[in-house]
Amino acid sequence: MTGDPALGRDENELGFALAAIAVEAGATIMAVRASGFEARRKADASPVTEADERAEAIILSRLARLLPQTPIIAEESFARDPVLSGGAEFLLVDPLDGTREFIAGNDDFTVNIALIRQAAPVAATVFAPAKNRLWCSGEAAFSVDDSAPITARTLKNSRQIQTRRAPSAGLVALVSRSHPDARTEQILARLPIAERRPMGSSLKFCVVAEARADIYPRFGPTMEWDTAAGDAILRAAGGIILGEDGSPLRYGQRAQGYRNGGFVAWGDRAAASAFALPE
Repeated sequence: MTGDPALGRDENELGFALAAIAVEAGATIMAVRASGFEARRKADASPVTEADERAEAIILSRLARLLPQTPIIAEESFARDPVLSGGAEFLLVDPLDGTREFIAGNDDFTVNIALIRQAAPVAATVFAPAKNRLWCSGEAAFSVDDSAPITARTLKNSRQIQTRRAPSAGLVALVSRSHPDARTEQILARLPIAERRPMGSSLKFCVVAEARADIYPRFGPTMEWDTAAGDAILRAAGGIILGEDGSPLRYGQRAQGYRNGGFVAWGDRAAASAFALPE
């Protein structure tokens, strides 16, 4: 074990520790939503609100206690100072994934936190506070769906989740509600799609992970903090995300500004390996 407290820690335990932080941040997001807020534009023209900023401040503070030697790349901090480098092990944070959904009054927004080790996500959480749904992962993937509001205490009421085999009757495809793109349509046209469901934020990865959908293609722009937590949960549940080169997504790509290329998230790894992206 090295001097980094994240190394050697039980990854399932770490996933639940990250989940407790996300729950706290989610409560702040909901408080801002209830009191009212204004949306602003960042330098890249993407929207930001007080909820994004307050949630990130809470997450950064709690992560500094939990994993004090682990670098953190967080969306709003990066927008102000895009020079941070992750290294072999670091955290990716999106304090409010689906800000456009949040602004529109939709419930499809999440808090995303992921630990990256050697370019792969190894522990993570995704919390959807408006839906009272939480997912987390380490070596396995878990879901929490409580009748009462989820708190750090109720995280123990979790169930392990796994993806499903691709149904012979056709695939359930999830598509971005706010970011449609032509390449995604091209991919879907080549597959036996039985149903399409529009959805926002990293919820799409989690719905595939818990066997309620089969595929999520995305060829519009995304950042690493958009995908890392959902990717971790999907991998731990038995699924996979493949980039345009046919390889799993890699994280910590500083030269690309932490931008992802296009990808397809699959619940069934066998179906993924049998499908070739069109030229």
